[in-house]
Amino acid sequence: MSQSTGAATAEKAHVVIEPNLASRPQDLLTPEDRLEIFRQLYLARYFDVRLIKEKRRGKLRGTLYSSHNQEAVLVGSLFGLKPNDWISPIHRDMPAFFLKDMRGGWRRSDRMGMSIEEVCAQVWGKIDSPGRARDNWSHIGSRAKHIIHSTSMLAGTIPVAAGVVYADRLDGGDAVALTFNGEGSTAQGIFHEAINYAAVRKLPMVTIIENNQWAYGTPVHLEVPTADVADRARGFGIPGFIADGQDVFDVYDKVMQAIEYARSGQGPSIVECKTFRAYGHGDHDDDRANKYRSPEEVEHGRARDPIAVCRKRLIELGILTGEEASLYQAEGKNAVEATDEDFPKEVVQYLNEGIDFALASDIPSAEEGAMWVFKENA
Repeated sequence: MSQSTGAATAEKAHVVIEPNLASRPQDLLTPEDRLEIFRQLYLARYFDVRLIKEKRRGKLRGTLYSSHNQEAVLVGSLFGLKPNDWISPIHRDMPAFFLKDMRGGWRRSDRMGMSIEEVCAQVWGKIDSPGRARDNWSHIGSRAKHIIHSTSMLAGTIPVAAGVVYADRLDGGDAVALTFNGEGSTAQGIFHEAINYAAVRKLPMVTIIENNQWAYGTPVHLEVPTADVADRARGFGIPGFIADGQDVFDVYDKVMQAIEYARSGQGPSIVECKTFRAYGHGDHDDDRANKYRSPEEVEHGRARDPIAVCRKRLIELGILTGEEASLYQAEGKNAVEATDEDFPKEVVQYLNEGIDFALASDIPSAEEGAMWVFKENA
């Protein structure tokens, strides 16, 4: 894919990390790494499918913000991070909370990411959730796990991430912050102020733009005046990368190039991942989305399923062969059509553990209602 560059700093990045060189970050992945990436795509998809099914069964309340068809952005971005790196997810990135630092094992107690039990308890609004039932979705975080708390104000956490890595550098650290944002957030003033500050200070921050073509009900051509959202990087003199958001390995390549650029002290960058939102803004918007988006547009946007794209690549590399290559056909199916048989058994089991934990967890007592609202005595 192409790479946008601007000013001297970005031109230098273009020379140093030209993506068309024979050696790409993905070339260093082992076959086991690639299979793990494939499993994580299934896990992110199953999380989405299962929650939609549970809500349809009347076992779950609250709004769901689907990441269906955008899983490659999350998995590809997170897979190469170091455990001490920071992430700043948004509402459509719920799987990011448990995907962080999952590469070395899903159930490690020392993993620098949330457990599936914590995340499911959050979704079900239980006492064992990070938010202690104050929200059913993504308004959570963990300083200990290096996850910046999510807010509804997209781009609002970019200056927070800049501050986090600035403090880390002052303390002699080498952490990089990965922030996730929708393409519509780049039209906000705070986006430009924060990126400008990070560029001036050469802070190790990578801003992922999930360009899923719609900011709620506003199409991308009414959000951004440039041909590519990554073109916005030119104004700050930083690299702007464009990744195929349906190809997890291309996302991995572009994000890893940006991460190494940041970690080496050269400063921030923007990575635009071109993808497509499968459903409405949230499940409350599904019916309306069927009116402002044509069936032809949705069909075209979902034509390249991230799982199918990854499967094809693994077959080409000889990593998936024989019957194994055709197992678990979740791609191209919506939440109603997909069944547990479409997903690897370890994926279904892992999420079942989280859901079972959440269902067995208690709800907070009424006395907790004022907790974290007023300053409490030490």
